[in-house]
Amino acid sequence: MPGSLSQDQIDTYRRNGFLCPIPVLGAAEARQHRDAYEALPTKFPNLPRPMDQYCRANSHLVVEGPRRIAADPRVLDAVESILGQDLLLWGIEFFTKEAHSPKIVSWHQDITYWGMGETDHEVTAWLALSEASEAAGCMKFVPGSHRSSVVAHKDTFAEDNLLSRGQEIAVDVNEADAVAAALRPGEMSLHHGRLFHASGPNTTDDRRIGCVMRFIRPDTPVTGKGCDYAMLMRGCDRSQSRINVVPPAGDFSAEALALYEEVMAAQALTLTDGAQEAVSQYEPA
Repeated sequence: MPGSLSQDQIDTYRRNGFLCPIPVLGAAEARQHRDAYEALPTKFPNLPRPMDQYCRANSHLVVEGPRRIAADPRVLDAVESILGQDLLLWGIEFFTKEAHSPKIVSWHQDITYWGMGETDHEVTAWLALSEASEAAGCMKFVPGSHRSSVVAHKDTFAEDNLLSRGQEIAVDVNEADAVAAALRPGEMSLHHGRLFHASGPNTTDDRRIGCVMRFIRPDTPVTGKGCDYAMLMRGCDRSQSRINVVPPAGDFSAEALALYEEVMAAQALTLTDGAQEAVSQYEPA
């Protein structure tokens, strides 16, 4: 298998459903990306939607910074080790927990509401732009839980939950089985879409910022109600089951904003399917 990971690392990912930490960026590079992200609200104060919305869903469609992170060979080489040479970028979001924020992410499996079925052809790359320690609310994983099917989830719409539906696994999760995935700025984790994972509150004096990139293989199924979109990052998309996008250059151009609305409208059909309450596609930290 081409890519930057060793066979031992690949085997660990296959066995546990996650791998971390993976050094990707230097501390100075991580700081530059953080500074660019944190400057967005000041640089673009009058947008059609709140900045939190653009950062929490499909930010790569409207901002060049996250696209540059996802296109970094150090990111793609690691992902290629898991998925192979043909890579699509399905989405990017910034998960930010403010200092001393009580916000949490409940135990869940990522692909439950993504319209991909129970695929093994997706991997999430979670890149820390600030310290993601246990105290800051780093992710927790249950090793091996990706080997189960997608289990039942329930919508809580809890106020302190960062997930769009406050969704959580409707089965008991033994916290003693969980492994904390602490990351330093510039380090990355990879995890499987069916892996049980969660995160706690940020009790530190600094923000916890993660750039979260969702990569899929082109043959990943489309099972949702709406059409789906993705950006080719490496290789070829021979299946053409998704609409391939090339976002316009620059940040928040009129063309990029129009594309964003098109994609969000289509994805909302899948994300909100079966919900008993209105579903927000982001939750501010």
